[in-house]
Amino acid sequence: MLTDDRRVITLYHTGYEEITRPDISRGRKNADFGQGFYLTGDLQFAKRWARERKDRDTVINTYELDLGGLSVHRFERDGDWFGYIYSNRAGLEDALKGANVITGPIANDTIYDTFGIITSGFIKKDDALKLLLNGPEYTQTVIKTEKALSHLKWISSRKLDKEEIRSLRGTVKAEEEQFQRQVTETLLKITGEDPEDL
Repeated sequence: MLTDDRRVITLYHTGYEEITRPDISRGRKNADFGQGFYLTGDLQFAKRWARERKDRDTVINTYELDLGGLSVHRFERDGDWFGYIYSNRAGLEDALKGANVITGPIANDTIYDTFGIITSGFIKKDDALKLLLNGPEYTQTVIKTEKALSHLKWISSRKLDKEEIRSLRGTVKAEEEQFQRQVTETLLKITGEDPEDL
């Protein structure tokens, strides 16, 4: 665990409404870093996460988080990170209950909604980690406790217009296709199959 003193960071959350008072209990328990309120420090990624719904506006909320006095756990894209994600997705007890805030890479199969192979048992954990090391690295920050929530200040919100969302989805689609190619190449190396046989 790491503790930062008096450091304020800007974070973003994309959704379908202005969220001035987030509720950490609404997050899924089997998400990458367990239950909590998920944000990112990367505005461009927050925009790319945007989805379009006919009956709702798409909104990016901006927040400031004061890390002073909070217990912050930081992950790198490595075995510890994968083990924590694997455990949470399997619905096991949260191994980092003492952390107020958790920050680290997003698992790319979550971003691209690809497949359940990572935690399916089809391949070994070490090989599953190799799959998740493909693609770009985006960071998420999760507010895990009421204490951390009290350090989070809503700043503003902005609606994304439909043209911007569609343009961003095109960028994500191209990135997803590249990711899928990389994952296929990695799977072939793991299984020892020859691409010519496919």
